[in-house]
Amino acid sequence: MILTGPEITAAAADGRLRITPFDDAQVNPNSYNVRLGPTLLTYTTPVLDAHQPNPTHRIDIGTDGYVLKPGQLYLGHTIEQVGSDAFVPLLFGRSSVGRLGLFVEITAPIGDIGFHGQWTLMLSPIRPLRVYAGMKIGQIMFFMAVGPIAPYTGKYQAATGPKPSAYWQDLAPLEAVAP
Repeated sequence: MILTGPEITAAAADGRLRITPFDDAQVNPNSYNVRLGPTLLTYTTPVLDAHQPNPTHRIDIGTDGYVLKPGQLYLGHTIEQVGSDAFVPLLFGRSSVGRLGLFVEITAPIGDIGFHGQWTLMLSPIRPLRVYAGMKIGQIMFFMAVGPIAPYTGKYQAATGPKPSAYWQDLAPLEAVAP
Protein backbone atom coordinates (compact mmCIF):
# COMPACT_ATOMS: atom_id res chain seq x y z
CA MET A 1 0.00 0.00 0.00
CA ILE A 2 1.15 3.51 -0.81
CA LEU A 3 0.83 6.39 1.64
CA THR A 4 -1.51 9.20 0.63
CA GLY A 5 -0.54 12.85 1.01
CA PRO A 6 -2.43 13.26 4.29
CA GLU A 7 -0.80 10.08 5.65
CA ILE A 8 2.66 11.34 4.61
CA THR A 9 1.94 14.52 6.59
CA ALA A 10 0.73 12.52 9.61
CA ALA A 11 3.71 10.13 9.47
CA ALA A 12 6.13 13.07 9.28
CA ALA A 13 4.42 14.67 12.27
CA ASP A 14 4.50 11.54 14.45
CA GLY A 15 8.01 10.41 13.44
CA ARG A 16 7.21 7.32 11.36
CA LEU A 17 9.09 9.06 8.57
CA ARG A 18 11.47 11.99 8.56
CA ILE A 19 11.58 14.76 5.99
CA THR A 20 13.79 17.71 6.92
CA PRO A 21 12.89 20.41 6.13
CA PHE A 22 9.20 19.51 5.80
CA ASP A 23 6.88 21.82 3.87
CA ASP A 24 3.14 21.14 3.55
CA ALA A 25 3.23 22.80 0.10
CA GLN A 26 5.41 19.93 -1.19
CA VAL A 27 2.87 17.22 -0.29
CA ASN A 28 1.12 15.68 -3.31
CA PRO A 29 -1.89 13.31 -3.35
CA ASN A 30 0.43 10.28 -2.86
CA SER A 31 4.02 11.61 -2.81
CA TYR A 32 6.28 14.35 -1.48
CA ASN A 33 8.23 16.71 -3.78
CA VAL A 34 11.97 16.98 -3.22
CA ARG A 35 14.20 19.81 -4.42
CA LEU A 36 17.58 19.84 -6.13
CA GLY A 37 20.46 20.74 -3.84
CA PRO A 38 23.17 23.26 -4.81
CA THR A 39 25.93 20.77 -5.67
CA LEU A 40 26.56 18.43 -8.60
CA LEU A 41 29.34 15.92 -9.20
CA THR A 42 30.62 14.59 -12.52
CA TYR A 43 33.12 11.81 -13.07
CA THR A 44 36.39 13.01 -14.60
CA THR A 45 37.77 9.91 -16.29
CA PRO A 46 36.58 8.68 -19.69
CA VAL A 47 36.21 5.12 -18.41
CA LEU A 48 34.66 4.35 -15.03
CA ASP A 49 35.91 1.35 -13.07
CA ALA A 50 33.46 -0.48 -10.79
CA HIS A 51 36.35 -1.99 -8.81
CA GLN A 52 37.89 1.26 -7.58
CA PRO A 53 36.92 4.79 -6.59
CA ASN A 54 36.48 7.11 -9.58
CA PRO A 55 37.58 10.75 -9.39
CA THR A 56 34.90 13.44 -9.52
CA HIS A 57 34.60 17.15 -10.17
CA ARG A 58 32.36 19.31 -7.98
CA ILE A 59 30.04 21.87 -9.57
CA ASP A 60 28.26 24.51 -7.50
CA ILE A 61 24.97 25.56 -9.09
CA GLY A 62 24.97 29.36 -9.15
CA THR A 63 22.01 31.71 -9.03
CA ASP A 64 21.83 31.62 -12.85
CA GLY A 65 21.51 27.84 -12.75
CA TYR A 66 23.71 25.30 -14.52
CA VAL A 67 23.31 23.78 -17.98
CA LEU A 68 23.35 19.98 -17.97
CA LYS A 69 24.73 18.52 -21.21
CA PRO A 70 23.57 15.36 -23.00
CA GLY A 71 25.87 12.34 -22.75
CA GLN A 72 27.03 13.33 -19.26
CA LEU A 73 25.95 11.78 -15.97
CA TYR A 74 25.48 14.28 -13.17
CA LEU A 75 25.16 13.31 -9.53
CA GLY A 76 22.96 15.76 -7.69
CA HIS A 77 21.28 15.58 -4.31
CA THR A 78 18.07 16.49 -2.59
CA ILE A 79 17.89 19.45 -0.25
CA GLU A 80 15.63 17.38 1.98
CA GLN A 81 16.91 14.65 4.24
CA VAL A 82 14.41 11.83 3.89
CA GLY A 83 14.11 8.46 5.58
CA SER A 84 11.92 6.06 7.48
CA ASP A 85 12.32 3.09 9.78
CA ALA A 86 8.82 1.91 8.86
CA PHE A 87 8.18 2.63 5.16
CA VAL A 88 9.92 1.84 1.88
CA PRO A 89 10.68 5.08 -0.03
CA LEU A 90 10.80 5.27 -3.83
CA LEU A 91 12.07 8.36 -5.63
CA PHE A 92 11.08 9.28 -9.18
CA GLY A 93 11.50 12.36 -11.32
CA ARG A 94 8.56 14.73 -11.51
CA SER A 95 6.60 14.47 -14.75
CA SER A 96 7.13 18.17 -15.54
CA VAL A 97 10.90 17.62 -15.29
CA GLY A 98 10.65 14.50 -17.45
CA ARG A 99 8.82 16.56 -20.05
CA LEU A 100 11.93 18.74 -20.24
CA GLY A 101 13.92 15.61 -21.17
CA LEU A 102 15.67 15.02 -17.84
CA PHE A 103 15.96 11.47 -16.56
CA VAL A 104 16.05 11.34 -12.76
CA GLU A 105 16.68 8.08 -10.89
CA ILE A 106 15.76 5.73 -13.71
CA THR A 107 17.99 2.90 -12.49
CA ALA A 108 17.88 3.12 -8.69
CA PRO A 109 14.64 4.58 -7.32
CA ILE A 110 14.25 2.27 -4.31
CA GLY A 111 15.46 3.47 -0.94
CA ASP A 112 16.08 1.19 2.01
CA ILE A 113 14.09 1.16 5.21
CA GLY A 114 16.33 2.77 7.82
CA PHE A 115 18.25 5.07 5.44
CA HIS A 116 18.15 8.69 6.57
CA GLY A 117 19.89 11.42 4.61
CA GLN A 118 19.96 13.44 1.44
CA TRP A 119 19.33 11.34 -1.65
CA THR A 120 21.90 11.28 -4.43
CA LEU A 121 20.19 11.87 -7.77
CA MET A 122 21.42 10.40 -11.05
CA LEU A 123 20.62 13.08 -13.63
CA SER A 124 20.86 12.50 -17.37
CA PRO A 125 19.50 15.07 -19.86
CA ILE A 126 18.30 14.32 -23.41
CA ARG A 127 19.25 17.83 -24.56
CA PRO A 128 20.94 20.80 -22.86
CA LEU A 129 18.87 21.82 -19.85
CA ARG A 130 19.40 24.60 -17.34
CA VAL A 131 18.62 23.48 -13.79
CA TYR A 132 18.47 25.50 -10.60
CA ALA A 133 19.23 24.74 -6.98
CA GLY A 134 15.94 24.54 -5.12
CA MET A 135 13.83 23.47 -8.11
CA LYS A 136 11.38 20.63 -7.51
CA ILE A 137 13.20 17.76 -9.20
CA GLY A 138 11.59 14.58 -7.91
CA GLN A 139 8.95 13.02 -5.75
CA ILE A 140 9.19 10.34 -3.09
CA MET A 141 6.45 7.82 -2.45
CA PHE A 142 6.27 5.67 0.67
CA PHE A 143 5.07 2.07 0.73
CA MET A 144 4.07 -0.12 3.67
CA ALA A 145 6.54 -2.90 4.50
CA VAL A 146 5.35 -6.40 5.27
CA GLY A 147 7.45 -8.69 7.45
CA PRO A 148 10.38 -8.19 9.81
CA ILE A 149 12.46 -5.07 9.19
CA ALA A 150 16.26 -5.02 9.16
CA PRO A 151 17.14 -1.31 8.89
CA TYR A 152 19.77 -0.11 6.44
CA THR A 153 23.21 0.47 7.96
CA GLY A 154 25.25 0.76 4.76
CA LYS A 155 27.93 3.02 3.39
CA TYR A 156 25.58 5.81 2.24
CA GLN A 157 23.83 6.24 5.61
CA ALA A 158 23.40 9.90 6.72
CA ALA A 159 24.56 11.15 3.31
CA THR A 160 24.88 14.87 2.72
CA GLY A 161 25.51 16.16 -0.78
CA PRO A 162 25.94 13.94 -3.84
CA LYS A 163 27.82 10.69 -3.28
CA PRO A 164 29.69 8.89 -6.05
CA SER A 165 29.42 5.14 -6.37
CA ALA A 166 31.10 3.15 -3.62
CA TYR A 167 30.34 -0.16 -5.34
CA TRP A 168 34.00 -1.12 -5.04
CA GLN A 169 33.68 -1.26 -1.23
CA ASP A 170 31.40 -4.29 -1.49
CA LEU A 171 33.74 -6.36 -3.65
CA ALA A 172 35.66 -9.37 -2.47
CA PRO A 173 39.25 -9.52 -3.72
CA LEU A 174 39.31 -10.32 -7.42
CA GLU A 175 40.12 -13.87 -8.29
CA ALA A 176 41.22 -15.18 -11.64
CA VAL A 177 38.33 -16.37 -13.75
CA ALA A 178 39.01 -19.28 -16.03
CA PRO A 179 38.02 -18.73 -19.66
